[in-house]
Amino acid sequence: MPLHKLENFDPNYRETFGGDDIKTLHLYTEGGVKIGKINNALVDDDGRFRYLVIETNIGSNFEKNILLPIGLAHINYPAKSVYVDGLSKQQVEQLPEYHENIVVDHDYEEQVRSVYRSPSGAVNYNPETYTYEQEPHLYALHDQYHQTLKLYEERLITNKHRVKTGEVAVGKHIETETARVTVPIQKERVVIERVQPTGAETLVDPNEIHFQEGEVARIEVYEETPEIHKEAFVREEVRVRKVVDRDMVEAQDVIRREELDIDTSGTLHLQENSDKVNH
Repeated sequence: MPLHKLENFDPNYRETFGGDDIKTLHLYTEGGVKIGKINNALVDDDGRFRYLVIETNIGSNFEKNILLPIGLAHINYPAKSVYVDGLSKQQVEQLPEYHENIVVDHDYEEQVRSVYRSPSGAVNYNPETYTYEQEPHLYALHDQYHQTLKLYEERLITNKHRVKTGEVAVGKHIETETARVTVPIQKERVVIERVQPTGAETLVDPNEIHFQEGEVARIEVYEETPEIHKEAFVREEVRVRKVVDRDMVEAQDVIRREELDIDTSGTLHLQENSDKVNH
């Protein structure tokens, strides 16, 4: 199957790809080291990309045009970059050099493929029956056509942390006051009364009277004295504890979300499969 240069197969290829021009992209290793740029692309009769024409620049004075199977390339048009898996200087040296006037036939392609094949990936090559599908790791179309655009959106994320807003210290102190109490007491006193005796006119026989000197009548007199002292009693108990009050705090902010814009040109059939994740 003959291969065609991209501009020969489709003179309007830029419009076909929405203005993207693969011939303006630079080539990098997966680690981000620049190793060359894209000069052209080769497509088959159905317009499928098969090779990228690479102008390599590995080393200070080493430049060479080679073919890179499309399956080893990861094209990122927005970044204007092509990333290649594991293209070494040794491989570049072993690859046949590509010129504009070279006819890319089965033998030339097999020379290219033999350099990129791993020892475990060897195939029984037969130019009469060989198809590109036999080596998908070299020719499978993956993210160079099915580019993955990450659509970002912003969300409000809530979190909580404890902040000390105050402190309550509960202690005690002593206050003094003068207390007054009233206690009833009794005091005894002696009352001496002189009264007219009963029968004061009655005569008494002198012989019946015994006069005694020093006779004394004794009456004990008492009085109550108050006894006042202090005693301590538990007046009240104070319990200190914490309770948790719950509240809802509402916050708002402006958040952004990326949506996909699809611009097409030319005649094509576009199918969009939605696999959104509902949050």
